[in-house]
Amino acid sequence: MSKVSILMPVHSDMELPLYETTIPAGFPSPAEEYLGDTMDLNDYLIKNPTASFFAKVEGDSMCDAGIFAGDLVVVDRAVTAKNGDIVIAAVNNEFTIKRLSTKNGVSLVPANKNFKPIVMSGENELVIWGVVTSLIRKF
Repeated sequence: MSKVSILMPVHSDMELPLYETTIPAGFPSPAEEYLGDTMDLNDYLIKNPTASFFAKVEGDSMCDAGIFAGDLVVVDRAVTAKNGDIVIAAVNNEFTIKRLSTKNGVSLVPANKNFKPIVMSGENELVIWGVVTSLIRKF
């Protein structure tokens, strides 16, 4: 099961250079140096700074969704979770990252065929902590 470690609130004023040219993922284009404005990654990745936080992923239950152990996810608590969203949830006071399914009841669905969905029943306590809005990965 993929678990998450809740990290820190997101607050920073660090801006990095942003080149105005795009980088082709196909054939190379002539190298041009078009340094444009600067960009704050918080502005790019975070819509609601006061309601957002980082979480570090542990485990491989979300690998088929492109979320791997060691990745950082940006979680927004101001977004209302809906069917199909990837959420940070506490099930019986244990954190997990899964896709929310609200069809035929409520369940938390892994993105790895080796794991089974967590089907909510009256015996389970579910608290949705927020919706995953961005993913940060180091190479």
